[in-house]
Amino acid sequence: MSDWLSYNSFVYIIGFAAQILFSARLLLQWIQSEKVKKVLTPVLFWQLSLIASFLLFVYGWLRDDFAIMLGQSLTYFIYIRNMQLQGSWKKLPKILRGFLFIFPFLIAMYSLKNNQIDAERLFSNENIPMNLLIWGSIGQIIFTLRFVYQWIYSERKKESSLPLGFWSLSLIGSLMILSYAIIRKDPVLFVGQLFGFVIYCRNVYILLKHQKS
Repeated sequence: MSDWLSYNSFVYIIGFAAQILFSARLLLQWIQSEKVKKVLTPVLFWQLSLIASFLLFVYGWLRDDFAIMLGQSLTYFIYIRNMQLQGSWKKLPKILRGFLFIFPFLIAMYSLKNNQIDAERLFSNENIPMNLLIWGSIGQIIFTLRFVYQWIYSERKKESSLPLGFWSLSLIGSLMILSYAIIRKDPVLFVGQLFGFVIYCRNVYILLKHQKS
């Protein structure tokens, strides 16, 4: 019993550490944006995003939660690309860059079981009904599409920025993930999304007000 509690405490520490970093990036972006009354994209935003994504992917794996793993695997390299656009990626040590870049592939190799991914472990979790898993996965996909949209937008402008579409998709995806977290009884997802939801609303307001002016 004590071993089970210790293991779960360790897993939750990883999850909450990831959400603290995700919240810190939003708080940083929000404070800097409020100062100039327009939405900014600090370099540290993407650096914190990458570290948090790393931790949350591990958390999802330890929780056997495919929805979490899916969301993080889809955005991981977009964080790296934004760091490249801002010039901060090359400032990291080569060894660290190499490890971060191949990390998802290392996890995939580790996940192989008899030459195939252990799908039963991820999709047959008795604690997550299939309809709930589908709902959570859709929420994660929408939440992830915001970064795909942001990536395409930034590539066209050749600079890293966070447009209105990014924050609109954030609101929709966040609502779906919040409901998933409530049903799943996952405090890590709930706390992280609840904090983010407030900032998403504020950024949408700032952008709309800026466009009108």
